Amino acid sequence: MARVAVVGVGAIGGVTAALLQQAGGHELLLCTRRPMSGLTVETPDGVVNVDATFVSDPDDAHEVDWVIVATKAYDVAGAAKWLDRLCAKGAPVAVLQNGVEHRERFAAYLAKEQILPVMVDCPAERRAADRVRQRGVMHLKVQDSAMGREFVELFAGTPTDATVVPDFLSVVWRKLCFNSAGVLSALVMQPAGVVRGEAMGEVAIEIIRECAAVARAEGAKLEEDVAEVVLAAQRAAPADSINSMLADRQAGRPTEIDARNGVIVRLGKKHGIPTPANSMAVALMEAMSQ
Repeated sequence: MARVAVVGVGAIGGVTAALLQQAGGHELLLCTRRPMSGLTVETPDGVVNVDATFVSDPDDAHEVDWVIVATKAYDVAGAAKWLDRLCAKGAPVAVLQNGVEHRERFAAYLAKEQILPVMVDCPAERRAADRVRQRGVMHLKVQDSAMGREFVELFAGTPTDATVVPDFLSVVWRKLCFNSAGVLSALVMQPAGVVRGEAMGEVAIEIIRECAAVARAEGAKLEEDVAEVVLAAQRAAPADSINSMLADRQAGRPTEIDARNGVIVRLGKKHGIPTPANSMAVALMEAMSQ
């Protein structure tokens, strides 16, 4: 078993902590922005009261065997404040964030070989500062490597779908195809059911197709009809589900627009691929945020 620190205890960080507790034997250190004395996670299998040490000051942290970063992509600088103490003995850092630039975000703070990008997919919502609702299975995918296999082993015996994959690039870009269309929900401030309408569905298809074109230029292997497959899955999801970008807008927080749509625009320019739908979404979101 291992000493594991979770940096960022929102919806994803909370579910991660609950699963690590279910694995049994791990010593958990939860690093939070504000003081917390407890954490309750409503899982599909019942309620889990997480038994952990909570710290809100990086100076109170100590070295661990593994660090799991579950902050939003826009809060890398905040997460980095914890790394000096947590990684005092070279602990690997698993980055559970949206987008495709996990290593690039932390390159200024960690050696490349210390960083483990993780594709995370889990329907979960933070219902209160100390309470998280997990709606379904957490999926964790990492590149097949020694560090990746060690990370997966942390979740042995839990209901997590944690696996290594031979082609992580394709996996993480396929997830971005799902995330990219989520900007529509955030723009109109409506839950997932908004894409069930014909007009919004057409816009979603264009956003996803642009993402897929850039993904293929980056080397990802995606099915030809990935946009239609993604939209069908989104329309089949609970109509009242709220993605993290919408939750951030509702709470008046920054959003992950750069990690989820901005990267498509930036890499599209690099490859000479037009991305008008994503460009408009980014411009609108940035204007609304201002």
